[in-house]
Amino acid sequence: MTIVSTAGGRVGAAATVESRRSWVIAATAVAVYAVSYGAPMITVVGLKTIATDLGGGREVPALAYSLAWLGAGIGGIAMGRLAERVGVRRVVMGGAVMIAVGLAICASGGATSLYVGQGVFMGLVGNACINAPLYIYVARWFDRRRGTALALISSGQYVAGAFWPPIFEHSIAGFGWRHTMLVYAVFEVVAILPLATLVFTAAPETVQPGAVAAGPRVGEPVIGMRANLVLGFLCLAGMLCCIPMAMPQGHLVAYCSDIGISASQGALMLSVLLGCAFISRQFWGVLSDRIGGLNTVLVGSVCQVTALIGFLLTQSEAGLFAVSAWFGLGFSGIIPAYVLAIRQLFPASEAAWRIPMILLFTGSGMAIGGWLAGAIFDRVGFYQAAFAAGIAINLLHIVVVGGLVVRQRLHAVA
Repeated sequence: MTIVSTAGGRVGAAATVESRRSWVIAATAVAVYAVSYGAPMITVVGLKTIATDLGGGREVPALAYSLAWLGAGIGGIAMGRLAERVGVRRVVMGGAVMIAVGLAICASGGATSLYVGQGVFMGLVGNACINAPLYIYVARWFDRRRGTALALISSGQYVAGAFWPPIFEHSIAGFGWRHTMLVYAVFEVVAILPLATLVFTAAPETVQPGAVAAGPRVGEPVIGMRANLVLGFLCLAGMLCCIPMAMPQGHLVAYCSDIGISASQGALMLSVLLGCAFISRQFWGVLSDRIGGLNTVLVGSVCQVTALIGFLLTQSEAGLFAVSAWFGLGFSGIIPAYVLAIRQLFPASEAAWRIPMILLFTGSGMAIGGWLAGAIFDRVGFYQAAFAAGIAINLLHIVVVGGLVVRQRLHAVA
């Protein structure tokens, strides 16, 4: 097929859109995610401090953190289409500025400021401009190793989780959470704007009609069902898997403090969890290129629920470090596998709205999970009840995704 490479200005016969430029784009996206997803981590690390300072329960900062995820999911639908019109560069730059504004608002007041800063500015018009648009954009630079590339870029949030918590813990202890947010707001703008300006050029476009026909066609059934029905099941599954996924990530530092483990060790444990997620996500990406997106989601969900059971079985420091590492290794391939499944099951022309739609529900699941764990703790006084609820929800996710996998295999045989 004939490919136009806008990066290099080359037109000619080629078997793939992938090039060295593709990997530069992907690596830059990782760096952008590592910075943008660092902002909500301040609330995770400082959850107990913020709750005490604001005079409320842990549900307040937990809800603020959840609103950031929810806002990013809701806004991603509009921002994915906006990036198609004005270019991903401008949208990402605008998102970085809005995250910085959100951090400043969070640092300026009480619970309401925290909700508005995180839900509206850091989420709805902040990370919404970065998360879904970059998934869509990077996917267009790859065809052969798309799963690997999507896994790589989505690991940027785990780079943030592995790198920032110890730094934030020391900064909050020494200068307070408000000052930490203000300093990070400046860093957010200084780091992301130059990267987006210099690297995010127009993606390559396929110009041969035959290339479009090679994938799923508009209006065709998907695994023997109506396309939007399949998308509905995927969205439900995305929410169900991310509710339990968010619980340890959002409350691990506070949980450690409750059972006598220092906050610094809790922050290090969170870094181990997300660092393992970053490392293993590359494995999951390669696997998804081999077995497909839906199968990868199912395998990752099984690994995730076994780790959640581990959080119920141990409270020792060494045991929690081991369980945290396993949790990171297990769940990390699920989200990019959803994006890959969308690209494999649906026409490429529909990616600009179907990918943000699935990310809306995964983000909503993260929002519900973070809030739910805090709400359960405030009512019963311990996190084991939240982890038990997460296990039940995770098992339901396995049922939903397992049904889709069985349907896909039966349709392939037929």
